[in-house]
Amino acid sequence: MSTNVELVSSARCFQSSINVYSHDSEELQCKMKFGVILPDQAKESKLPVLYWLSGLTCTEQNFLTKSAAHKAACDNGVIIVCPDTSPRGCNVEGEEDSWDFGTGAGFYLDATEEKWKKHYRMYSYIVKEFPKIISANFPVIPGKQSIFGHSMGGHGAITIALKNPGMFKSLSAFSPISNPINGPWGKKAFTGYLGPNQESWRCYDATELAKNYDGDEIELLVDQGAADPYLKDELLLPNFCNACNNNKKVKLTYREHVGYDHGFYFIATFIEDHIKYHARYLK
Repeated sequence: MSTNVELVSSARCFQSSINVYSHDSEELQCKMKFGVILPDQAKESKLPVLYWLSGLTCTEQNFLTKSAAHKAACDNGVIIVCPDTSPRGCNVEGEEDSWDFGTGAGFYLDATEEKWKKHYRMYSYIVKEFPKIISANFPVIPGKQSIFGHSMGGHGAITIALKNPGMFKSLSAFSPISNPINGPWGKKAFTGYLGPNQESWRCYDATELAKNYDGDEIELLVDQGAADPYLKDELLLPNFCNACNNNKKVKLTYREHVGYDHGFYFIATFIEDHIKYHARYLK
């Protein structure tokens, strides 16, 4: 596997470089971009790394430009990396037809349906390929990595961490799609990528994984806006909370915030809390 990357753009923000890179992905069979918040401390020593997974319609740019995470990353001495949310430009029939399926909506799973399975392998990309890209090109401390995300990316962060016990030191999410087998977004994506057999969907559902999790005890922080228009029908957080409460190995801290919705203003308000939370485990 090639781990070569190409610098696409670079800018300064607080005491860090905000860089975008591209590389040829073997898992996805296309060129991918990713963003990096690289604190200046990385010039002197290796740092822990925090993986951010974005939501529907996002690219590597959304977190870099809207999250207000830059100063907190510097203050806490963590590198934050932001992969894209799907393959790009693969010319799969139908991948540009809707905003919640196909391009920008990879759902962090490995597709099994014939049309999608060659390129739409975001689970294997995040778990197998992307960490090797990061470790080969950036001064990261081996084993010191954590993961968080928003909406579809919150779903991705939780499911990936629960399916890979011990891979990450800590886990958190903003407004995660947490029971997709019972929500319209999830049903559409899972039917398209995985086919009609709903039993095959369960291994990518955070609530189902929390019910059955039997690895080392894991803690996670979830922040949710009470005014989020997707909370009731799409995110289904009560189902996830119940699953965690019934499994002593999953220690959930759930915070619901009055007046906040699903967007990046909400994320920017509480992003420092999440970075400090992860830094405690990573240091």
